[in-house]
Amino acid sequence: MNGAERRAFVRGHRTAVFGYARKADGPSMSVCYYVMDGDDILVSTMIRRAKAKAVKRDPKVSLCILDENWPPTYLLVYGNAAIEEEGGDDLLIRICELMAEQPMPEAERVDLRKMAADEGRVVVRIEPYATFETPPRHVYNPDDVKTLTHGYGATLPWDAA
Repeated sequence: MNGAERRAFVRGHRTAVFGYARKADGPSMSVCYYVMDGDDILVSTMIRRAKAKAVKRDPKVSLCILDENWPPTYLLVYGNAAIEEEGGDDLLIRICELMAEQPMPEAERVDLRKMAADEGRVVVRIEPYATFETPPRHVYNPDDVKTLTHGYGATLPWDAA
């Protein structure tokens, strides 16, 4: 995949596994929806949740962008994250529209804005700096085993061609 194809893969999907460093134990991972803002990836969370606290402690995060088709393909994105306290309501609406695959009517927008305020919703803005890809290896039928190979992946700059 070249750089344009990697960015298109991220733009063309909507679910990811969000990874960040915890204070103790191993890394944390949670499945989330995301939207794009230019090349930045936006994730919604609550200001008092672990994601927001972790990003304030250490802005280095990863997103494993998931293909929603079987067999799964993925692309790992590394980025620097920041918390934006403004815009959490608009992002929640965008995420819900993405999930529902349709615009939210005005009544639901009002409810979502209230929910965002009550929950302390914020924007996690992730500025990607690198991707890690491994070519997908799938077995679609028993004959594929004969040609199944595994190689090494590569870390590539986000903006590389």
